[in-house]
Amino acid sequence: MAAMAQMSRGALSARPFAPLSKPANARSVTLKAAGSEQLWLPGTERPKHLNGDLPGDRGFDPLGLGSEPDRLKWFTEAERINGRWAMAGCAGVLGQELLGVQPKWFNAGAKDYGFPPLALLSLEFLLLGFLELKRYQGFKKTGKSGFLDWYPFDPVKLDSAANQEKEVKNGRLAMVAFVGFAGAALVARQGPIEALQAHLSDPLNNNIVGSIARLPETLGVPAVPSVPTPSA
Repeated sequence: MAAMAQMSRGALSARPFAPLSKPANARSVTLKAAGSEQLWLPGTERPKHLNGDLPGDRGFDPLGLGSEPDRLKWFTEAERINGRWAMAGCAGVLGQELLGVQPKWFNAGAKDYGFPPLALLSLEFLLLGFLELKRYQGFKKTGKSGFLDWYPFDPVKLDSAANQEKEVKNGRLAMVAFVGFAGAALVARQGPIEALQAHLSDPLNNNIVGSIARLPETLGVPAVPSVPTPSA
């Protein structure tokens, strides 16, 4: 019995195992990166000119504005720059309110800074215009955003595919948030944190509908006196 068992083990070890054959009707499965097919609206089709290669590309171009490659490249750059400005603006608005700096951000333009307003605006236009011109010239040459003659501007080496995706997402969120900041300033004359606290304290009255209804009172518009009706 021992000899027979030893012979069986030897036969099994000498026999090569045949690989598993693939069924004829089996379908091949292609694994895609997570989020590669995420679209801005479920059930929609991705436009032909948006193949998912751009950071934050979710197939959103209902008007086909980016159908031309050069225009798409410029729109992508414009979105990135506007997102950066929005992130900086939101951080400044929140910081101003948290630190209690006066006046409020939407009244800061009326403050006297001890400098003639016309001269201040002229300097701002000249400085920002020069910087934007240099950025545009560098973008046309290199396809990258930069500062003066530094393209791309990445002093701390953060320019990676993952960070580009995060930057676009945060920039879009900041642009939407700033619209909300402007709405709260216009309708309620409040900063974002003040408006949030007021809403949480009384959600039924302190909301967009109630703020619009109280808009004349908020803006200090005098009430129109009622005209007495003549008696018959």
